[in-house]
Amino acid sequence: MHRAASCLALGTNVPRLVLASESPRRRRLLEEAGYDFDVVPSSIDEQPAPGEGPIATAVRLAIEKALAVAPATPRGGVLLAADTIVVVGERIYGKPRDEEDAVRILGELVGRNHDVITAWSLLPASQPHASTTGFCRSSVRMREASAGVILAYVRDGEPMDKAGAYAAQGEGRRFVAAVLGP
Repeated sequence: MHRAASCLALGTNVPRLVLASESPRRRRLLEEAGYDFDVVPSSIDEQPAPGEGPIATAVRLAIEKALAVAPATPRGGVLLAADTIVVVGERIYGKPRDEEDAVRILGELVGRNHDVITAWSLLPASQPHASTTGFCRSSVRMREASAGVILAYVRDGEPMDKAGAYAAQGEGRRFVAAVLGP
């Protein structure tokens, strides 16, 4: 076992991991798990396609992010891409466009239940059709919040790059009453 770990530490036959995301949360998760990786963000259009359901949207976006970064990935590298969306009924909430949009989104979510869907795609850069893809869904119950509390949170800047305009792992946790699922 120790010998295998030494080989891994030297980098023999270990593909280079590339994270196709600017997400500080995803970076931190990989770092805490002990991965060495490069970050090459994708810049795809993250809008749902007409008639596309929430799970299909998240899965498609994760795959498209990986495929967009594949040409910039070292030979033999492996790409990890993900996409998170927030859903109420069939309405999909991505990242807010600006502070006004963040306030609107949070105003629509507080006091309600919604789903958070995160899809991921793991793709060998040299074999773009050999991806492994999946998703998880959690249900979140949001507390009631006043317009003033929402505005103060938005002005802090945290929600600007988060689906649903909040970060449950950050200061946005004050809005979360319960989470069911992973």
